Amino acid sequence: MPLLRLPEPYDFELSTGRYRAFGPDLANLWLDGSLHRVVGRREVRISAAPGGVRVEPLDADTRPVVRKLLGAEFDLGAFYDWARRDRVLARLTRKLAGLRPPLAPDPFESLVTSITAQQVSLHAAFAIRNRLIERFGRRVGQAYSFPTARCLGRAAPEELVALGFSRRKADFVLGLAAARLDFQALAQLPDDEIKARLVAVRGLGEWTADWFLARHLARPRAWPAGDLGVRKAVAAFYPEAGDVRTFGERFEPFQNLTVHYLLTGLLTGLRVS
Repeated sequence: MPLLRLPEPYDFELSTGRYRAFGPDLANLWLDGSLHRVVGRREVRISAAPGGVRVEPLDADTRPVVRKLLGAEFDLGAFYDWARRDRVLARLTRKLAGLRPPLAPDPFESLVTSITAQQVSLHAAFAIRNRLIERFGRRVGQAYSFPTARCLGRAAPEELVALGFSRRKADFVLGLAAARLDFQALAQLPDDEIKARLVAVRGLGEWTADWFLARHLARPRAWPAGDLGVRKAVAAFYPEAGDVRTFGERFEPFQNLTVHYLLTGLLTGLRVS
């Protein structure tokens, strides 16, 4: 398989752990040590390799999707240099060296996934997401494509409710599909303006907007302070933190990477003595 080189350091197993932590993800399917993702009408298989990953097929269409999916745009070197000044992050970056937070390549998928995860456990959210993908996506090889806005726009609310969505969330997803946001234009805006545009859409609150900045756009200062998991992670590693939103200023300008390292540290049971 062709080799896609990634910025070092990079740890494939560690960085793809999210796709195994809460159950299978049909659109980002971990199978026999490889990650499978549908790009266009083809299934792409990604596996570990020295200096990067093996990708089949690798071409102009699949390369940017794979790089996005594997978090290649994060500058880990600058983050690690900066993190040495913080006792907690210095230890986490040593223990989790090579962790590149995975990113959602598709903006619509990112927002629908966040709606799915609102006020439920991540295990439940993944299960509902999989039922949505299986019902409205397209299977290519082992993995499924995530449903498009056009496809979901033709669905009835009752169809989504039957998959495990509340009626309210079903309306949010269908409203988002009908909104037809200009995601390319949105990506050119500063963080605050992106959040303002998103929260103007029914069903998209600050929590969803923050995770869109963090997990789709990889904005360095994204800080989802309203997330329960983030609050637990901050409290676990920084008992003195107080207000989590204000405490995020401590990590300027690396709030996004800090969030992912704290969450992974908490999930893997790391402690900082």
